[in-house]
Amino acid sequence: MARMCLGVPGRITAVEDGLVRMGTVDFDGSSLEVCLAYVPEAGPGDYVLVHAGFAAPPPQDLIEQTVSLLSSSSRS
Repeated sequence: MARMCLGVPGRITAVEDGLVRMGTVDFDGSSLEVCLAYVPEAGPGDYVLVHAGFAAPPPQDLIEQTVSLLSSSSRS
C-alpha cells in the first residue's frame, strides 16, 4: 500500500537566516513559522509546500491551481 504525506502550499512572507534558516509562511491569512533548510533558494513571495513544520519545493505547475482551489473553498 502506498503512503502519502499532506503538504500544504503557502507563500513565504519573511526569512530569518541563522543557525537554521527559518521563515514565516502565509496560508491565506494564517501564518506559521517553518524551517526553510530544504529550500535555500526560496525567498519572500515564493510558494513552498509545508509538512510537519518543514518547507519543501512545490511542483510549480500545480501550485497556482492548488492555491486557487483552497482559496475558493475557504470562501464557501
